[in-house]
Amino acid sequence: MTNLYTAHYRYPGTDRLDITVKGQHEFGRLFAPTWDMVMAVKHHGIKAHQYYINEYDKILNNVPSSVWQNLLDTDIITLVCFCRRQDFCHRNLLVEYITRTFPNTFYRGFKG
Repeated sequence: MTNLYTAHYRYPGTDRLDITVKGQHEFGRLFAPTWDMVMAVKHHGIKAHQYYINEYDKILNNVPSSVWQNLLDTDIITLVCFCRRQDFCHRNLLVEYITRTFPNTFYRGFKG
């Protein structure tokens, strides 16, 4: 069972996984949006949300099964990015995808 959390980028815990477009973590980069996606939302706001969702689904559908397995073999994961909790964010889309696709994963909430 994997316990999944989200947090702002500043979260310092050892369970932290940076999934930002600038991220350097080997696995985290595979879950990051593209710059085109980020800029579309930045410049067009809500009008770009469906585009972003569609593009992010493509990214997630192309993550190798071995990466998913490594991620889900971890007891606690905290996904971090720069967005505020209430913002439209790929971190939330990723949580939805993981909990829908992998039923033994439990979203526990926001860590701060």
